[in-house]
Formats: sequence, C-alpha cells, structure tokens
Amino acid sequence: MNEQMNRRDWLRALGLSGVTVGLSTISSRPPIAQAPAESSGFQSSVIASHKVQANRANPTLIDGKVIQPRRELPILAETDVLVVGGGSAGVVAAIAAKRAGADVTLVERYGHFGGLWTGGLVLLIIGHIVKGGKQVCQGIGEEIMRRLDKTDGAIIDRKPGSNPTIDAEAAKYVMVEMIEEAGVKVFLHCWGVDAIVDQNKVQGVVFESKSGRQAIVAKAVVDATGDGDVFAAAGAEFEHRSHNVGLVSRVGNLDRINREKAAGSPQPRGLGSRTPVAGVNWVNLRGPEVDGLDVAVLTRMEMNHRKFIWKNIQAARKTPGYDPLCLVETAPQLGVRITRVLHGLRTVTFADLKAGTRFPDVVGVGGATKAEHGEWQIPYGALVPLTVDNVLAAGRCICMDIRMADLVRLIPNCFVTGHAAGVAAAVAAQDRCRPRDVDIAKVQKILREQEAYLG
Repeated sequence: MNEQMNRRDWLRALGLSGVTVGLSTISSRPPIAQAPAESSGFQSSVIASHKVQANRANPTLIDGKVIQPRRELPILAETDVLVVGGGSAGVVAAIAAKRAGADVTLVERYGHFGGLWTGGLVLLIIGHIVKGGKQVCQGIGEEIMRRLDKTDGAIIDRKPGSNPTIDAEAAKYVMVEMIEEAGVKVFLHCWGVDAIVDQNKVQGVVFESKSGRQAIVAKAVVDATGDGDVFAAAGAEFEHRSHNVGLVSRVGNLDRINREKAAGSPQPRGLGSRTPVAGVNWVNLRGPEVDGLDVAVLTRMEMNHRKFIWKNIQAARKTPGYDPLCLVETAPQLGVRITRVLHGLRTVTFADLKAGTRFPDVVGVGGATKAEHGEWQIPYGALVPLTVDNVLAAGRCICMDIRMADLVRLIPNCFVTGHAAGVAAAVAAQDRCRPRDVDIAKVQKILREQEAYLG
C-alpha cells in the first residue's frame, strides 16, 4: 500500500474493490461444499431467486387474541433415540445410547456442546468424589476427562481426590471428536419448542431454527434441556423452583500484575480462580434468586450482570499494579441453576444420602462438593415421569428434593444421569417398550460394560 495513503483512502479503496469482486462473482450456481477452514475466495452465489417462504401458516389476530392455525410440519429426521440438549448430560446420553446400539440424534440450541460447562464457563469439576477421595462418577463422563488429560492445555489439577479445572474450548473440541466417533447425528442451532404427543406418549419433538419449524420423530426421547422443556411440553408434572442466576466471566493479564506496585494495596475482590490458560482466571457470579423461566427476568439478569462485571474490572484496574487487568469474556450462556424439577417415580433425597440408601434400580452414584460425605445412589425412577411415557429426564431436572439440587446439578452428576438416560432410552427403543418398563438389570449391565460405577 502507498505509504502516503491515509486510513480513509485505504478503506475507500478496499470498499470499492470489494464491490467489484462481489459483482463479478455473483451467479445462480449453488455454493460448492468446501473442506473445513478452506476458502474459495470472498464471494456469494444466488441459491434461488424470487423465493417465498414455504410451509407458512401465519398466526392471525382474532378478537384481540393471537391464533395459530393448524399446519403440517416437515420431518427433519426419524430416529430411535432423540436427545434434546447437548450439555454435559445430553452429550453423554447420546454417546451412551449410540454405543448401546441405537440410532441416535442429538439436538442443541447453541452452536457448541457442553451447555453451562462450556458455554456457561462453569469450568471447575466438583461433585465426583466422596470421603476418602474415591471418585464415584465414572463411565463416559470420566472418558471425556481422560481425553482432556491427553489434550495440551486442556485441564489442570487433575489428580486423585482433586477438583480439576478445564478449558472450555478444549472441552468443546473433545466432545465434537467423541460425538463424531460415535456416529451420532447432530443438529445444532435448533431450539426444542414442543413435544409430539399421542395418548400420553411422546413420539418426538418440534424444533425451531433458521430452517423454520420442523419435527424429529423418535421411539424414545431424553430431555437433557436442563429446564425440562420437553417433559413439561408433554404434560408431565414438575415442580417449579427459583434459584440464583449468575453470569460467569474470564479475567486476563493476571500474570502481568506489577507485584511491586501492588504490594501496599489490598488485592481486588472478584478475580476468581485459575484456568489452564496462563494469566486467565474464571470468575463465578452467584447472582440473585429469581425465576429462570421468566424471559423478562432473564433479560434483566443478563444486562445487569454484564454491567456489574465490566464495572468490577474497571474498578480493579484502578488498584496500584493491577492496571493490566482486562475482561476476556462474559459467558454466552446465563448461569441458570434450577427451574423445573420432574415429579418422577422415585425421588433423590438428602435423607437417602445421609442414610446411604441402596436402590434395586440404581443407575448411577453421585459424590460431594468437598468430599464431605459418602456416595449416594441415583434410582432409575428419578428419571421417569409419573405418567407421561417415552421421555426420560437427564441432568439438573431429574426428580430430587430441594436439598439435593446443588449436588444433582453439578457437571459430573449430570454426566452420570445422562449416561443412565441414554442407555435406558436405547434399551426401550430396541425392546419396543416404554422407558418405565425397561429391564433394569439389562440397563445396569450395559452401564457397567460402559464403565459406569453403580456402587
């Protein structure tokens, strides 16, 4: 570029050249599929001209009410097991069901796997060990952790009896690898909005995406949405709870703090805990107790938290020696902890934890946040709705009393309940029975074969 050309001239020239290239490459041919990260140059093509959106059935206003007319929905896929939600529970459920021999489809509303573990930046792994340092959360969840062990820069503090911290991007990558290796069919950027129900049996789920409203038909469905969106839409009974809603962030340049200047000042609060990335901490934010199903509340939390986090970092930077601090990112997912909790055939209770109750239908074992108590069993009935059929809950929305919520919702325990739901859904689909009628011994056998720990 001419050294005498100023920034405005350069941008103007770039803009004009961009227009020229764009006009010269517009055509009516369909775009050619390209390999990952491959570029064919900066261009655009017309896929179809004068197109009108198909399959519309627009709502109308009648007497002040919005009325949605009846319409046929395109079927996006048909599958044995449909897992809705690609968080920590959903990913494990999908892999488990596929390894158990079922045809599996996994649908996720975001563009990545891991849910709050990755998109919510909940990077610390707690809840998988019990008194004495024994790790009780095993199976496919532990396999993900072993993969992270072998991935450079993916995990720290990974040792027996410890609570490791992962890197979100590494975990997203590892889960993509494992999902693809398993052969699970995936649809991202799809939000489950309704259940397909016939005579109290869930037969699939309706999704909204950039492709419009479509349906996936399934023999068995795993609700791993975290909020119980599918079982609620199907008419299953649940308990509506409030909890703290926060927003996690990452702070950078902690390795550039001038310790000499900072020596005479108190360390700023809210700088969090270390991560596998040098100089970067993750910072948790508890937030207020609110209703995580209220969109107006969620909007307010999102905006208020972002302002609070930004102002907190700016205040910290004014502390002598801490001026290099920067806000690396705020999580793209709001930290909703508990909303809907299934009313199931059995309930995971704190009393059973204290008593060490053993269940004949055990499908998993949970741990403690600080190894302060022994292992507790998860009965299969906690995943099964009281009345609605062909859907199983996995993750933070299974049936548990309010004192167990802060254990059940932890990442390792979501791995465990997802694993159980995935295997049970596969058995139900293959044996052509309702999930409530599956052969529990068969489910337990497959779980053990997949290295799950059942006590």
